[in-house]
Amino acid sequence: MLDAARVQKELVECNKDCHISGISVDLHRDGSSLYHLTGTISGPLDTPYEGGAFEIDIVLSESYPFQPPKMQFKTKVWHPNISSQNGAICLDILKDQWSPALTLKTALLSLQALLSAPAPNDPQDAVVAKQCLNDHTTFVATARYWTEAFAMRTTVGTEEKVKKLMEMGFPENLVRSALENVKGDENMALEKLCSG
Repeated sequence: MLDAARVQKELVECNKDCHISGISVDLHRDGSSLYHLTGTISGPLDTPYEGGAFEIDIVLSESYPFQPPKMQFKTKVWHPNISSQNGAICLDILKDQWSPALTLKTALLSLQALLSAPAPNDPQDAVVAKQCLNDHTTFVATARYWTEAFAMRTTVGTEEKVKKLMEMGFPENLVRSALENVKGDENMALEKLCSG
C-alpha cells in the first residue's frame, strides 16, 4: 500500500521553495489520487533549456518508495537522454539505482541536472545523441528551438490574449475560461474555443 503520509510530506517539501529550486509537484489534473502526479522543472540557467517549464508525468506504484516513480516528460524536449517521441527518460536513479532514501524532489532535481549535463554516450534517443556528439552547435540550436516552441509560456500578457481571442468573435467569459484551462497557452485556448 502506498505510504500516503510520506507522499504528502514529499509534496510539501517539493513545493516549499519552488521559486528557488525551480521544482514543483501537484496532483495530476484529474486530482483523483496520490498515485498520479505532475511535476514541473524549470530549465537550468546557461543551457538551451533556460526559460522553459518542463512538465513531468509521475506515476507511483503501490510499493513506492521501495520502487522508483515512473517519470516521463510530457513537454517535448530535444535531449539525448529523453525520447523526443514519447518523453521516456534514461536515468539510472529511475531504474536500478533507485533507493527508498531518495524522494520525488531528488528525482526531479536529478532530471534538472540531466538537462544541464546530457550524456549522449548513454542515450534514450539515438538521433539526438548522434547530433549532440557530431554537431554540437546544431544540437544546442535545436534544443533551444524546442524549448522556445514547447516549454516557454508566451510573453504576451493575459489581457492581450483575451483581446485577440475576443476579436475573433469569442465571448470574454469563454476566452478567460479557455486560457485558464490551458495555463495561458493562446494556441491551445483557440483550439479549445473552436472545438466548442
